[in-house]
Order: sequence, then structure tokens, then C-alpha cells
Amino acid sequence: MARPVVGIIGNSYLINDQYPTHAGGTMNSDAVANVAGCLPLLIPADPRFVSVEELLETCDGFLLTGGRPNVHPAEYGEDATEAHGQFDRARDAITLPLVRACVARGQPFLGICRGFQEVNVALGGTLHPEIRDLPGRMNHRMPPDGTLEEKFALRHVVTVTEGGVFNRLFGATEVMTNTLHGQGIKCPGCRVVVDGVAPDGTPEAIYVKDAPGFTLSVQWHPEWDAANDPVSRPLFTAFGEAVRAWAAGRAVPLVQRSA
Repeated sequence: MARPVVGIIGNSYLINDQYPTHAGGTMNSDAVANVAGCLPLLIPADPRFVSVEELLETCDGFLLTGGRPNVHPAEYGEDATEAHGQFDRARDAITLPLVRACVARGQPFLGICRGFQEVNVALGGTLHPEIRDLPGRMNHRMPPDGTLEEKFALRHVVTVTEGGVFNRLFGATEVMTNTLHGQGIKCPGCRVVVDGVAPDGTPEAIYVKDAPGFTLSVQWHPEWDAANDPVSRPLFTAFGEAVRAWAAGRAVPLVQRSA
């Protein structure tokens, strides 16, 4: 029996500063294939090559990946500054309408890091350009040195709402996560529920209120060691269940599926 298809949103990169590519981390494909149990399909997130309509018909669910470029602040009514970093306007043009369409249809997606921020912006929210510059906030960025294991190591607690969606999924109100991001949610978008926060109050886990499908998104990177991590595994397992339900013609409401 064919596995349901998860479209993995790719990022634009230059190899050797001159060869343009669309790329996706192997750990994303690993988590989708071996934990969620779905077929990973890398998507060139550029409206020159794909349309949102084609993606909705081709894929059963979507993994909104992390990436170095940030959502352009024009998408939430602000001017770009040096603190906002790099941008990928082509990805913005695909992912933001894709999120809105998935929410409306009940088609499942899982947002990670930049993908988490895309969900918020797509629904009218705003972002801080640099969390570490805010009074009382931690430095959430990836350590500049060390091995991958050291960079993706668990670094802080995320506290989720007791009795909430993530609490039911993880079986705990506090979980340990990695942290590799510079930006973060300033104002939540319409229907965006902040269901988990870091010790400094930074939003870390969200979902879309009253959405007909799976809309969980996290600011950390659960794709790292997803098969073995006690937080990542149930997240990707639940995502895979939602994707299979969609492929079988059953869009399962988030609150029902997570109960």
C-alpha cells in the first residue's frame, strides 16, 4: 500500500556561492519516513515552479521546515531592518497561502522553527526580529561552534498548558527541547493559540483554534533524532496519523485526534 505523501518545504541555497539549489535537511526526510511513516517529497518553494493548488492536490500533508532566511517583515506590515536577516520571498509566496488553505481545508501540516513563524504570520501575527535583544529574554540561537550533536542538544524547558493539546500529546506539562532560532512570535495571529512557552516567556508551541485538521507547530527542531527523542517521536507519530487520515478521506479535528 502506497504511503501518504508529505511535502517537505525546501529552502533556496547557493552551492559554492554560485550554483542555485533547493534543499532540505536529511533529518526532515528521516523523521517523515521513519517516524511519521509517510513518503517524503521535497518541494521547491517557488511560485515559478509550483502552485499552492498543485501542492494541495499532490500532497496529503506538509512539513513546514526551518531555514536560515526569515519571513519578510512586509508580510506583517513592518519595514525590513538589518536585524531581520536574510529573506526568501519565493518561499513566502508559497508557504503563507499554503498555510491558510490547509487551515481552511483541514489538510494537516507540522510547522518547525521558520515554519512555526510562517503559521503565525499567515494568520495575521507578527514577529520579533531578534529575541535575544529583548529585556529578560534568553539567547535562543544555535551555538556557533561544536558538533551537530552539541548544536541540537536539549537546552531549555518548554512548559505547555495543562490539559491542552501538547500536554495530551506529550503526557507532561514540561519537556526539554533544543533551540536554534533568532526570531520569535511578537503578537499571535488570529486563532493562533500559544500552548507552550520557554522559561523566558517566548512562545514555543502553537496550534490554530477550531481548525478542522492538524495544525501543531513548534519553535524548536523536533526532526533532530526524532525516532529516539521522547518529545519528537509522539509529535511526528501524531502528524503521520493525521496525514494518513487525510489521505483516507478523513480530516480529523485536532482536539478530537489528540484526546
